[in-house]
Amino acid sequence: MTTTAPSGSARERILQTATRLFYAKGIRAVGVDLIIAESGVAKATFYKHFPSKDDLVVAYLDGVDEAWTAQLRAAAAAAGDDPGDQIVGLFGALSSACLSDGYRGCGFLNAAAESLPGTPVHDRTVAHKTAVLEWVRDLATAAGATDPDGLARSITLLLDGGLASGSLDANPEAPTAAAAAARALVTAATTQAA
Repeated sequence: MTTTAPSGSARERILQTATRLFYAKGIRAVGVDLIIAESGVAKATFYKHFPSKDDLVVAYLDGVDEAWTAQLRAAAAAAGDDPGDQIVGLFGALSSACLSDGYRGCGFLNAAAESLPGTPVHDRTVAHKTAVLEWVRDLATAAGATDPDGLARSITLLLDGGLASGSLDANPEAPTAAAAAARALVTAATTQAA
């Protein structure tokens, strides 16, 4: 099977190729030689931009982080100004992601499953998940939750579970069920505070 090399700078071509291959096939299953061949760069060019495969994987995860965080923030903003509604609104991003063609789960959960704790790749996955948790905690605090840490942990677990479920069963009702569960969690957490 032959593929056409992506356009752009050598670094962009390498990253575009790696993103497509890592997400479709998994990080361990994709070797540097395949990325070099499909991106149309020389081996020396590859290593000039990415001295190790871990450097490339972290750059791939940076792109996943940027895209997924933007989707989450857009979904929250679309839900309106109320922080509780914004928390539930996050599940709009889940719905869009899980129902997209070629969906294979959360890139961070996939990377974490393939990496060892303490490695740059695992550390990058933890950093992303921590940032999302902290943002949701801020929303929970603004919503008046009695236990913003607990609500944030529950919501992010529900998001991660929804991302995994979307990959496993591709049930189009799963994001709706996750949003309903999130609404119940938000209501319970903020009603107790009132």
